[in-house]
Amino acid sequence: MAPPIDHPCLHLHVLPGAFFVRKLEPNQLDDTLKSIFMGSQDDGEAFLSITRSSEELSVVGQYQDWMPEAYKEFAGWRAIKIAGPMEFNLTGVLSGFIEPLKKAEVGIFAVSTWNTDYVLVSKDDLETAVEALKTDHWTFASE
Repeated sequence: MAPPIDHPCLHLHVLPGAFFVRKLEPNQLDDTLKSIFMGSQDDGEAFLSITRSSEELSVVGQYQDWMPEAYKEFAGWRAIKIAGPMEFNLTGVLSGFIEPLKKAEVGIFAVSTWNTDYVLVSKDDLETAVEALKTDHWTFASE
């Protein structure tokens, strides 16, 4: 399903670098995550999403060279961002975005923020994902 409208807020960006996805125990917020969150080891621009439930702490972020090996082993992902910001009454964007990936048999990990959505795909599936989205008439912004 192509995007519901052709608007710059729905253009896609492949973000640079590797991303990690980790599952931790609910209270396992380590010093590395605190450093990323506070921007003390980088320029404060690195992507980081932390979601905690009673069962787990899910952490998604941009891998940085200074991170310990425990993060590097989970850094096999690339991120595609919908430009945003999107209005909340704009419906079906995420489902339309992942439908061509489903058809191309590309597994995803989705993260939503107030402004937009990010979909992570295996670094090995990035080319297939981009091609599937272009075939479905999604526009990639030139950077």
